[in-house]
Formats: sequence, structure tokens, C-alpha cells
Amino acid sequence: MIRDIRVCLVGDEGVGKSSLISSLIKEAFVKLHPRTTLPEVTIPPSVTPGHDVTTLIIDTSPRPEDRSHLENEIRKAHVVAIVYAIDNPNSFDRVPTYWLPTIRSLGVNVPVILVGNKIDLRAGVATNQALMDEIVPIMQEFKEVETCVECSAKIPMNVSEVFYFAQNAVLHPTAPLYDTREHTLKPACVSALSRIFKLCDVNKDGLLDDNELNDFQRVCFSRPLQSHELAGIKQVIAAEEESGVVNGGLTEQGFLYLHTHFIQKGRLETTWKALRTFGYGEDLTLREDFLHPRFDIPSDCTVELSPKGYQFFTDIFETFDKDRDGALKAEELDELFSTSPGNPWVSLGFPETTITTESGAITLQGWLAQWSMTTLLEPRITLAYLAYLGYPHSSTTSDQLLPSTSALDITRPRKQDRKKGTVSRNVFLAYVLGAAGSGKTAILRSFAGKKLEEKFEPTMKVKTVVNSVESGGGEKYLVLQEFGSNYESEVLRNSKKLALADLVIFVYDSSDTNSFSYISNLRQQYRLDDIPSLFVATKSDLDLAQQRHEVQPDTYCRKLSLQVPVAVSMKTGQTADLFQTITRIAIHPLSSIPGGPDKPSNRLTYVLYTAAIVGGAAAAAVVLWRNLGLGRPTWTSGGGALR
Repeated sequence: MIRDIRVCLVGDEGVGKSSLISSLIKEAFVKLHPRTTLPEVTIPPSVTPGHDVTTLIIDTSPRPEDRSHLENEIRKAHVVAIVYAIDNPNSFDRVPTYWLPTIRSLGVNVPVILVGNKIDLRAGVATNQALMDEIVPIMQEFKEVETCVECSAKIPMNVSEVFYFAQNAVLHPTAPLYDTREHTLKPACVSALSRIFKLCDVNKDGLLDDNELNDFQRVCFSRPLQSHELAGIKQVIAAEEESGVVNGGLTEQGFLYLHTHFIQKGRLETTWKALRTFGYGEDLTLREDFLHPRFDIPSDCTVELSPKGYQFFTDIFETFDKDRDGALKAEELDELFSTSPGNPWVSLGFPETTITTESGAITLQGWLAQWSMTTLLEPRITLAYLAYLGYPHSSTTSDQLLPSTSALDITRPRKQDRKKGTVSRNVFLAYVLGAAGSGKTAILRSFAGKKLEEKFEPTMKVKTVVNSVESGGGEKYLVLQEFGSNYESEVLRNSKKLALADLVIFVYDSSDTNSFSYISNLRQQYRLDDIPSLFVATKSDLDLAQQRHEVQPDTYCRKLSLQVPVAVSMKTGQTADLFQTITRIAIHPLSSIPGGPDKPSNRLTYVLYTAAIVGGAAAAAVVLWRNLGLGRPTWTSGGGALR
């Protein structure tokens, strides 16, 4: 945010630069000695209503001995005012031939205003009808020239306006918005205003009706438009833009013309106010503080959508569900994300990550689940998209924009929840671990309502799915993550990533004799005794195999004071309420801490650790035996496709 503005006055000797400054301060003409150069003047914000900035006014001299000071002040300036005298045509001629080229030669890219002083000497005529004809060629050649103001330091007349326009040139510059050569809005401005139009078009009918226009007016300018003002705006637009008003509403083209009209009439502050209210910075991109406002998350807490957040995402889903079929097709999603950089989940495998129809259209259940997962894992992305999608551009109880952070809630610390024995959160994360081919991906796909893959392919990158689960008469969201061999060890070695998980699901193939040893070794290698755990035996539709492990899975779990493995078959749809069980453990974690709520005894740790080593060694021997061709062990299943 700009807090001070340096206005540097330049021009030929005798044009009245110092007199203008003196007249502004004294509010009356003071005759100064020739060749006077005033010291820097500071104007506080209270003196310039509407512009909450401090203004520094710098006087300069064009004399050769003062050249160094002149160049230094031009370089430091936020805006340069070139002053010429009405009664001295040569001083005007030197504006495009000397002063503007001089400013450019210094590598300075700041707005410039032209100031015609001494209009009191224009033979009793205070206005110049030919001013536009004189200035337009200069503005066409020098895009940095914002405007021209005629004044008189002696009368005084329009003196305060000179510095008002100088402030405006910095606070509400023309250059980012408007091409003065082509007399059109610049592409970045068109893009920004089109986005604002789409956000204000609440019913998405392509028109801004009177209510939507008044919402825009209240949010940006804190006052509604009167009926005659609305009629006047439409009349101005309809007179110049044939397609600007349709059925009493403003089209996007009409909205763009309205702002073109404001800019051409010198009311740039109107357009800038709208742009800044909707998050745009001086470069017409969305500001970082708008996309990512400060939102501190304590280390032991997570983030969830608040009721306001869920309501916003529900409302926007229903708005863009044009055919009212309860799902968003690809083209409806594209339109929904048109005010943003695009779908944020494409790289994550969406729509395989959540609930969709058979044709791949995301349902409301899947939509809310997906945002619940995003908010848990990447709250910065949710904050940014709340801003992109217009959360919400107006409030029913206020004329101000609601901060995007009001759509999020920070949960109670995990340690505090676990001490109480019941977790109060609504979104849970579970890591799914197991050997290749054990059926982890099948569990994830089943949870997201997807068909099983016929051909087994090892997981090479992180897979994440989410769905809602009914619990205690309410609804919780459960996120399942599988890492694959490339990332599994990295996650398990990282204490911060491990701390994010509400529980770990250990998956083994009940038809594969070596499958259980993998997860037993995994538990011991990474010391996963403090995390709530659940064991899952997959492929229960196949013959049960005796695990090559010192302790069989049921006994292993009992020694850990855990429930015996849940037997499931994703191929036959036998899930045994697996996902409800996972959610229950997440809500009541103490029931599934290995060894009970207290730390496991040294003896238990020793016994299980020894069993893991023996079992692991036996598994390694069998694999080596097979590889060397020393014998042919008996297998209880082919272990081919993922089940």
C-alpha cells in the first residue's frame, strides 16, 4: 500500500513552479524573489481528503548548476509535474522536445502530468477550448502523460487540483488500465473486470440486474444506487454500446464500456476502487495478501472448512449445476473455475480421488469431500480458491467483503483430543501401508466408488482419495493415502508427516504367505507403536494362507491389544464396514494404540521385534530359494490381479 507520494515539479525558469507550491500552502498568492527554489514541503493526509497518503512536494531549478539535484529528484519521484506558462509558448513547446525526453533519458518510468500555469494572463479567458487539440498529440507520443491541468497561482485557481491530479496519477494510474493511443482498455484490465463481472453475476445468466449492480455498488462504494442513477447508467451505456444492455441488465460488454467511460472522463478512481476491492494490485494481478491472508496454524492442529465455508461451496456447486442433475460435468466445472487459474486437482488424478457419477461428473458429496481433503492437506490452496471463486463477494449482513479466513476453522490440538479419548474433528487422515500387490489401491478405489483395476500395476506416486462416512448420526470425512515403495520410507522417516496421520492401516494379502512379514517389519523398523493402528486382511475370497511369520496375524494383533485383522474382499464387495471402523478409530484413538493407551512393555516390544526378525528372515530365505531354483515352495494363490 502506498503511504507517501513524491511530486516533483519541473519546467523552464519563470513558469511559476515555486509560486504554485507557495499558493497551495498559503491559500493565497505570495510574490517570491526571482530564481527562488523552495525547500521540500510535506502535506499530511488530513489536508487531502480522499487520499490517505502523505504528499511530498519538491521544487526544482532548471539552471545548469542545479542539474545534478534536478536529475536526482526526478529519479526519486513517484510523479513528475511539468509546468509551462500560458503566456510563454516556448515553455509549452519544450515539454515534448526537452522535458519529456529528459525524463525518459534518466530511465524513469513514472506518470507525468502537464500543468499550464498563469491562465489569468489569457486575455480574461480562463478556459482554453483548444487545449485537447494541443495535448492529444503529446499524449499519443508519450504514454506516461496522464493528464493536463490549467491553473493560476496568482488568482489562485485550480491550484489544489494540480496536486490532486498528481496524487491520482500515482494512486489511480491510467497506464495499467487504458491504452491512450488505441483508446481501449488493456487486456489485463479487460481480464480483471470480466472476472469481477462473473463474480457479481450471482445467478450466472450473463447479465447484471439491478440487485446485482447494487450489490457491486455496496461492496465497492458502501452505498446503493438510486433508481434514477441506475437508469442513467443504462442510458449512457445503451447510447454508445449496442449490446451493452439486454432485458434491463448490463452485459459483460456493457460493464466493460462503463469502466471505459469512467476512465475517459478522468474517473479512474472508480475503476481502481472496484479492482482493489476484488483483490487486484497495481499490476492487475491478484495480490498475495488477498490470495493468502495471514492464517497461523498451531503445530498440533489441523484446518477444516467452517459452516460458512461448506455453505459457500454448496451454493457455488448448485449455482453451476445448470441441468440440476446433482453433479458437475467437465464443462460445468470449467465454467465454475473460469475465475481461477483452473481446476486445482488435475495433477492429483481427479476425478478418481472422490465420488463421481459413472460418467465422471462430480457429485455434491464428492465436491464437498474434495474440498475437505484439500483444506486438511493444503489449506493455502483452499484460501486461494476461496478468493478466486469470490468467497463471498458480498454478505447479507454487511457491505464489506468477508475475509476468506472466515471459511476455515482451526481444530482443537490433537494431544488435547487424545487425552479426552474422543476427537472432535470432522476430517481424518489415514495412511494405508502394505507390500506391493497386497490390495492397498483396491481399498482406495473402493472407498472412492471406483471400479477395481483388472491388471495389477505397482503404485509409483502418492495416491489420495476422500469420501464421507456416516458416524453417530452425522457425517465425517475420511482421507486415505497410499504412498507406494518410492515414497513410503520417506514418509515414515518424517516425524512431522507421521504426526499428520490419525491412524495407520496395515494391509496384507491373506492369500500370500509372505505379505504379513512386510508390515510387521515396517512397524518395527519405523517404531510405529504410538499411532492408532488397524490391520486389514485383503482377498478374503481366496484361500487363507499360513503366514510365514513367527506369530500369525490374529495372535500378533491380540498381543498388541488390537482387534484382529478385518477380513475384506474388494473384488466381491465384502468390506465388513471397514471404513466405518477406520472412522471410529479416528474418533476414539485410544482404543487402537498398540499395547493399549500406555506405552507397550519392554517384553512385548522384544517379543514382537524378535518375531519380526525371524519372520523376515524366513521370508527372505523363501524368496532366495525361489530365485536360485533350489526348490519349489507351495503357494496358496496366484496373487495376480489386485483384490
